[in-house]
Amino acid sequence: MQNSEALTLAASLLAAAGELTRRINDGLAARGFEVRPAHGFAFTRLAPDGATVTDLAVHLGVTKQAASQLVDELVRKGYVERRPHPQDARARLIVLTGRGWECTRAAEEAAADVVREWSDVLGEGEVRVLCGQLARIAPYGPIRPAW
Repeated sequence: MQNSEALTLAASLLAAAGELTRRINDGLAARGFEVRPAHGFAFTRLAPDGATVTDLAVHLGVTKQAASQLVDELVRKGYVERRPHPQDARARLIVLTGRGWECTRAAEEAAADVVREWSDVLGEGEVRVLCGQLARIAPYGPIRPAW
């Protein structure tokens, strides 16, 4: 593959990821959730068992202070709560609330809406092939923003 072709592929993947993120966020807003894409990236780390602020900071690639500010915002909005950590008395576990889980399910619905549109364009079989190929080259994530 020539450099120009590789650059075109990279740009297409980045554009698809950006469009998917935007469409999921728009779908959440349409469903009544007041969140930003950064919140969704945090939710992927908090589900299913919660995480500490330090865990979240590492996942998001930000400082502990920035992660703590994000958690404060999510607590104020009712999406997460702080609980005592079951194994570390010094730490607090950040977990999704019922509203946080509702938002997560709504994000899944919004993502499915986008993928259905891709299936309309490419065909369901091609989308399944694409999914398998992407899983081979990026199997473990993490799903986080590229600040």
